[in-house]
Amino acid sequence: MSRRVVISRPGGYHRLEFESFSVPEPGSGEVLIEVRAIGVNYADIAVRMGLYESAREFVGWPITPGFEVSGIVSQVGREVSGLRVGDKVFGVTLFGGYTSHIVLPQHQVVSFSDNLSFESVSGYPAVFLTADFAVEYLAHPRSGDLVLVHSAAGGVGGALIQLLKHLGCRVVGVVGASHKVEVARSFGTDRVVDKSVEPLWESLEEIGPDGFDVIFDANGVATLAESYCHLRAPGKLVVYGFHTMMPRTGGRANYLKLALPYLRTPRFNPFRMTYENRSVLAFNLSTLFERKDLLEEAMVRLQGGLGSGQLVPLPVTVYPFEEVARAHRDIESAQTVGKLVLVL
Repeated sequence: MSRRVVISRPGGYHRLEFESFSVPEPGSGEVLIEVRAIGVNYADIAVRMGLYESAREFVGWPITPGFEVSGIVSQVGREVSGLRVGDKVFGVTLFGGYTSHIVLPQHQVVSFSDNLSFESVSGYPAVFLTADFAVEYLAHPRSGDLVLVHSAAGGVGGALIQLLKHLGCRVVGVVGASHKVEVARSFGTDRVVDKSVEPLWESLEEIGPDGFDVIFDANGVATLAESYCHLRAPGKLVVYGFHTMMPRTGGRANYLKLALPYLRTPRFNPFRMTYENRSVLAFNLSTLFERKDLLEEAMVRLQGGLGSGQLVPLPVTVYPFEEVARAHRDIESAQTVGKLVLVL
């Protein structure tokens, strides 16, 4: 039986409902995947709460969340080359990933070797695509650069650290709880700052008294202004999320509580940025699907890095598909590390 999670309208965990559906046939250039595991991302939480603008624009309600899956190719359409029935693959999708079967364009699907598990690989593409775009397309850090990564024990943080160390950067990671320190270190960070027990910005000023060449920040209002101030010229602040604005308990968005952080979010003046020789770069992974050329190039890089061992899937915490609400609750808590994965 084919099943998927459907959200009929924004709200809490009770909006995550299961429904049966008929599996579609793959069209030309498409493959049908029998899904074995699904990566859970914080963006899925924003989708459920109705706060993910791209979800409203591209899909609307009802919607099936999910950006990444792993599984087995069960059928291929015409003009598909390089993929065969029975291949183990991972793929990315613009929503729709919380499902037992999915049809994807071939350029969004790549195969992987038998020595890797469906669970580990299902949590690989979304965070590494995010990190790859931030590093390769936007920031272009150089060997020896001093780089700061907020949320260093999380999915994107762990992916960023691997890519940055491969480029020869000196990486400082920030975590928000002591149990995350060793996780961030395991990713390859040179220094870890635990802001739960030490003053964040004073500690960072000791590590980088002249500032940082690049800072990756998905926190939002909590750190954006100070991150910008701790760049050295010509520094780059890369923004890809606003996690601290989101609720950590209850599963619902409180729009009154969201309003104040929104109003307090810094607005960067281009005149000051020009004078200070600092840049702010921001992006949303969902818009990458509009650029087939960039997405295809990135997927090839991810496949190559995984195959060569230069990139390693992050540690995963596994949940049965039926416990999707628990996975959402846990990722909202900001206490998890690595990736959360749903297994069918």
